[in-house]
This record gives sequence, structure tokens and C-alpha cells, in this order.
Amino acid sequence: MANFAVQNESNPINPEYPTRMILSMTGFGRGIAESASRKITVEVKSLNSKQLDLFMRVPAYFRELEIEARSAAAPMLERGKVEMSASVENLVPTSGATLNLDALSSYKAQVEEMGACLGLPAPADWYATLLRLPDTLQTRVEEVDQADRDAFIEATRLAVEALTEFRTAEGRKLYVFFVEKIKAIGRLLVEVDPFEESRVERIRQRLEDQLASLHGVDYDKGRLEQELIFYIEKLDVSEEKLRLRSHLDYFLETLGGPDDPRPAAGQGKKLGFIAQEMGREINTLGSKSNNAEMQRIVVRMKDHLEQIKEQVLNVL
Repeated sequence: MANFAVQNESNPINPEYPTRMILSMTGFGRGIAESASRKITVEVKSLNSKQLDLFMRVPAYFRELEIEARSAAAPMLERGKVEMSASVENLVPTSGATLNLDALSSYKAQVEEMGACLGLPAPADWYATLLRLPDTLQTRVEEVDQADRDAFIEATRLAVEALTEFRTAEGRKLYVFFVEKIKAIGRLLVEVDPFEESRVERIRQRLEDQLASLHGVDYDKGRLEQELIFYIEKLDVSEEKLRLRSHLDYFLETLGGPDDPRPAAGQGKKLGFIAQEMGREINTLGSKSNNAEMQRIVVRMKDHLEQIKEQVLNVL
């Protein structure tokens, strides 16, 4: 496990960001690639989510490549609510539509025949009249050539890589934040010790004083001692402190360290589980404390833990 040194401030946890890094789910990336005829821009935005929720908006021209682009991007995205959009700029003049002259001729003949039968004048603007009628424009369906396909996939790759760099930068901030909060909880845990020692003695003394005030009541002092031991053991928080310290160490170990070559991406859920276990021990510590000062320390621990839980939701 990680070396959780909170008592010796001359050897604090190193806040420098390790080579093994956590990543944020929040980010933005843009990728641009060109073919001979088109400039393709892909933008990717990501927010936190329990799983990968990828929504894509691509021009009709690239619709057939949507599945391929999704398959290429998904392994790099892993998790998050991701919105990907693509736009295309033509670098050379192109015409995607032509006039349907056969339809226009047919429409004009019918309109003239209608005018003759009904005694109506010819339209003042034949162009506006005819072009409003259906099927007067023929849209040419273009197939994506290999150069455009390669440019689109490349723009997608660059956008996802830029998103990953953004996530890495945000992960760096999260790492420093988590280390600071874990250290703060660790310091508070150390502060519990003196109150805990005096608390047990005060509880014992209070019980003995209350029994002494009961005049005319005879009791077995040996049995009383056994009951006191049993009662005080129920209030003992040694195990909770030990488990909480272990969870703090495990949280830091999961975050990673400068000498750990393993990737830390995908650790968000694990960190969330550890934070839940930390909460259990802190809550039990508070319920057993029976001491105002200890309870105040527990409240401060909970405050730090809630901030950790909130930010863990952003970890990939």
C-alpha cells in the first residue's frame, strides 16, 4: 500500500503529478483534416456519465462512416456523455443539385393549358412559379471517396486525442485535489487520538460516580468492572481508525505514483467505492465518539469526504 505519512510533515505526500495518471471525464477536443476537395472539422465534448453515451451529428455525406467513426472513437473515450459533431467545407466549387428540365417543361405546359382553359393570364414570374413546384431540383447523391473518408477518420482521431489531452490536464488538477483532501482527513484522524484516550477515562469515571451516588445499593465490583469493560469496548474506535487509515492508503494507491507504470484511466468507479467505505468508517467513528470534540473532527472529515465524492464522479 501507499505510504500514508501524515504525522511527519517533513515527509508529506508528494503532490506532483505522477506518470500514472487519472483522467477526467470532462473535456473538449477539435480535429481538422483535409482532402484535395474538402476540409473536415470534428469537435468532441464530454461530460461525466456512468457509461459511454456517444451522440454523433455528421453531415449526410459522411453518414455511411458514422459506425466506423464510432467504433474508432469508443475505445479511446471509455466513459462519459460524449457529443461529437462534424462539419464539411468544400475547398473547390461543387454542385450538389441540378435542375430537372423534364419536370419543369411538363409543369410549364400544364400551367399554360390550365390558363387557356380557365382564361387566366400567364404567371408574372415563371421562374418563381416553377421552382416552387416539387421535384424541380435533382440532388446528386455523392459517394464518399477514399480521400474524404481518410480525412474524416483522421479528423475524428485528432479530435479524440485533443479531448484526451484536455482530460489529462483536468485529471492533473483532480489528482492534486484528491491528495490534499486525503491528507486533510489523515491529519484529522491523528487529532482524534488524544480525545479518544481521555474520553474512555471520562466515561469510566462518570459511570463510577453515578453508581457511588446511589446510597444503600450494594453491587458486585467485579461484575461492575466486567460491565464497564464491555461497555467501553462497544465505544472503542480503534478498528474504525485502522480501517479508515487503510482506506486512505488504498485511495492514494489507486490514484497512482510516479514509479507506477500501470495506466490509471478507468479508476473512477474504484475510487468511488473506496470513498463509500471511507464514509462508513467516518460515520461509525462519529456515532461511537460520545465526545463533542471528536464529533466536530468527524464533521470536518465528512466535509472533506463529500468534496472527494463529488469530484470522483468526474474521474474516468
